[in-house]
Amino acid sequence: MANKKGKGKGPGSNVIALNKKARFEYHIEESFEAGLVLAGWEVKSLRAGKAQLTDTYILVKNGEAWLLGSHILPLNTASTHEVADPTRTRKLLLHKKEIAKIFSRTQDKGHTCVPLKLYWKGNRVKCELALVTGKKLHDKRATEKDRDWQRQKGRIMREQNRG
Repeated sequence: MANKKGKGKGPGSNVIALNKKARFEYHIEESFEAGLVLAGWEVKSLRAGKAQLTDTYILVKNGEAWLLGSHILPLNTASTHEVADPTRTRKLLLHKKEIAKIFSRTQDKGHTCVPLKLYWKGNRVKCELALVTGKKLHDKRATEKDRDWQRQKGRIMREQNRG
């Protein structure tokens, strides 16, 4: 069965979970792709779409990157023989240079690293993470204003196409 690549979180999409709040709260400076070390029950839960990335962040410790605060809900049928911790800390697989870059940038004031989305790449789960800085209140207002305008513009275009 071929996996159709598409945008969004609909059927046939390769996106598992999005962190929409991160794009609203932060200016994205640079993004990376990382693999995840997962247990078998976690992979089954991700195939069912039982993951969320809200309030999740990346921590670099002892030369390794870790995903903290992600929530993968265990399936009732998948994890009968072991205790499943839905919020456990998961290791991210990155190159040493990427980890060093993330570590040095997160030491600067106002910088942090957050995951943007979880997605399938072939049969592997990947995490897109980004180095970010926080937005000011006026930046958030501008983002909201742009989003409202795009929505309104879409409505106007639909009305023009119907009539």
